[in-house]
Amino acid sequence: MLPAFGWQAVLTRWEFAPAVTAAVLAAGALYLWGAWRVGRRHPARPWPRWRTGMFLAGLAVVVIAIESGIGAYDDVLFWDHMIQHLLLIMVAPPLLVVGQPFTLLLHASRNPLHTWAKKVLRSRALAAITWPPFGVALYVGVIVGTHLTGFMNLVETNSAIHDGEHALYLISGYLYFLPLIGREPIRWRVSYPSRIFLLFIAMPVDAFTGLVLGSEGRNPFPGLAVQRPGWAQSPLSDVHTGGAVMWVGGAGIMFGLVMAVFFAWSREKRADGGLGWLEIARRSNFATLVSSHQDAGAGPGPASAASPAATRAPARGQETVDDDEHLAAYNAFLARINKPPDG
Repeated sequence: MLPAFGWQAVLTRWEFAPAVTAAVLAAGALYLWGAWRVGRRHPARPWPRWRTGMFLAGLAVVVIAIESGIGAYDDVLFWDHMIQHLLLIMVAPPLLVVGQPFTLLLHASRNPLHTWAKKVLRSRALAAITWPPFGVALYVGVIVGTHLTGFMNLVETNSAIHDGEHALYLISGYLYFLPLIGREPIRWRVSYPSRIFLLFIAMPVDAFTGLVLGSEGRNPFPGLAVQRPGWAQSPLSDVHTGGAVMWVGGAGIMFGLVMAVFFAWSREKRADGGLGWLEIARRSNFATLVSSHQDAGAGPGPASAASPAATRAPARGQETVDDDEHLAAYNAFLARINKPPDG
């Protein structure tokens, strides 16, 4: 029987998981080798150390969630199990995504590995599983399906399913966050408003799941009552506490990620301000409209004083737009269409 749960138990009750340890060590070693290789090939532009730190922090979170005291007590305390879930689906994946392992692979590799990696990143299969709506649906399905169904009873009684659940959370979280906070060379480029919206979608899902668990009138997971230590709270109270962890903890983590995306948007220096293709199309259409009416106009005026830069649609990838010249051209356009007809 495990002793009463506490910080000391979290720090001292480690359980060695060979598969997890091997995978984490392999991923960390390959990432560090890639960062070293990029620095050696491009001394003037080495791989950012902060990205290396983020990726290694994500691996550390995986180890803590599964092998520390949190993992040791996940079969005993449901609320501890929920903390583990949050670490695996909402903390570790964003850290791994920000580390940009696929971009590092492209920078560090040579042919034929480099060509193979580019083909995989541009493949239809990867485009399908990294499509933002698919990531959202997968995240919602995993959160609801593993907490509000009988799946949790299987997890409590079958170690293989329990281990598979860990992988499921990590993979679904990674696919969900990849197009929303990552900058990997995948097909999808999501505008900042859409990123914030898709992140906000997860907050009601976490809250709903936590609310349902917190309002249970009986223990929905009989496995929690098997060989339960005397120091633990009742199974029903445990489920209620776990629901609160999902509700409050999930909403808090997601809100922090939303604020991080909003901060990145505020620092965006692209010509479209991070609004994506829609803003580019709007500006291009606006410039074309003003240009056509300006060319049709006659006589001196604000329109003739406008620079040719204001009358051309911005080139793709153009970094700056002269707003004063566009405003002058637009004012001239309004003056012409509001001018009373002759005669």
